[in-house]
Amino acid sequence: MYDEYDHRKLGPQMDLFHFEEEAPGMVFWRPPGLELFRALEAAVRRQLERDDFLEVRTPAFYRKSLWVQSGHWDNFRELMFEVRGNEPDEASLKPVNCPAHIRMFERARPSYRELPFRLAEFGVVHRKEPSGSLFGLFRLRQFTQDDGHIFCSADQVEAEVARFSRGLLEFYRSFGFAAVEVVFSTRPEIRAGSDEAWNQAESWLEAAASAAGLRPRLQAGGGAFYGPKLEFVLKDRQGRDWQCGTIQLDLVLPERFDLRYVGEDGGLRRPVMLHRALLGSLERFIGVLLEDSKGALPLWLAPEQVLVASVTQDQEAEARAVHARLLAAGVRSRLDVRALTLGKRLREARLRGASLVAVIGDEEVRCGEVAVAARGEKSRRVSVEALSERCLAGPFREGRCW
Repeated sequence: MYDEYDHRKLGPQMDLFHFEEEAPGMVFWRPPGLELFRALEAAVRRQLERDDFLEVRTPAFYRKSLWVQSGHWDNFRELMFEVRGNEPDEASLKPVNCPAHIRMFERARPSYRELPFRLAEFGVVHRKEPSGSLFGLFRLRQFTQDDGHIFCSADQVEAEVARFSRGLLEFYRSFGFAAVEVVFSTRPEIRAGSDEAWNQAESWLEAAASAAGLRPRLQAGGGAFYGPKLEFVLKDRQGRDWQCGTIQLDLVLPERFDLRYVGEDGGLRRPVMLHRALLGSLERFIGVLLEDSKGALPLWLAPEQVLVASVTQDQEAEARAVHARLLAAGVRSRLDVRALTLGKRLREARLRGASLVAVIGDEEVRCGEVAVAARGEKSRRVSVEALSERCLAGPFREGRCW
């Protein structure tokens, strides 16, 4: 049995998502849950724009030859879903987006003037996790990475890591996560690349973390097979650690793919590749956020920002008009004018996670306003314009607009 704030209970209760036996480790997103997912994507996209990333989209599976070249076939194959079908060669659903972004870099052929070259993707990936390890949104077989790769010169590494780290910590604060543990994960036993390359990669990443003001905890052997990484760890409600954001320094894949850019002197230079993600898995982040907030998501992110309800059916026309005005303004509003008691409708709205309830009775119709209440607060009358402004204020708006 799940306790009341377990995300596996909150998801169906709030009409966000559910799971089915026919698709183990994969999520069925319901309409309100997809609203939440899209709002989270929009927040990440705003960060991508601020950080000058170019968003791309790449295929879902590739032939074996690409995975052999990247090293995943030898070092990651146990987690890959192989695809047979009508393909003449072996192939696999992608567990990562890195090789596809490398192909994008190769096509772009940037010069030193265009570095850092930054690509990002909301990439749906598949990993063959053992059935016993599947755990709600926290560990899935199909999930969405807010994946990104930075191709840069060696002397740009420190600034890029510092820029990413500062931006990520600020980004997490917008969700209410102030305590973030940073972990420095070094070379694993099974890895690609020479010891010389690993020595250089670990040295550069450690120096970059220090320059960014980070004091990470060492996790020996926890790096990816191609490079060391900084992991940004959030705790769920029970104190369990979940890696979310990450930045990894990779000297291996640029060598395996023989990546080059034209340097200032006209010669060919090898780029450094940084793998980074703000959330890691959007699904996992939603799970952590649901449990941390106990289902009371921040107003700017809530799939149901406002429930509009009439006291009786006598005010239905006015309630519909207010709902329409909120929708037109871009507010995620829902209308409830069912022939049920107001108390029952409001209790149902709270269970679904509605952030605000806007009630319309005879007095509200007379004065042209709505009676708005947030969780645990007394209601107050405000204009529809003020209500819209509050809902659209964004993650960093403090206090109320009325």
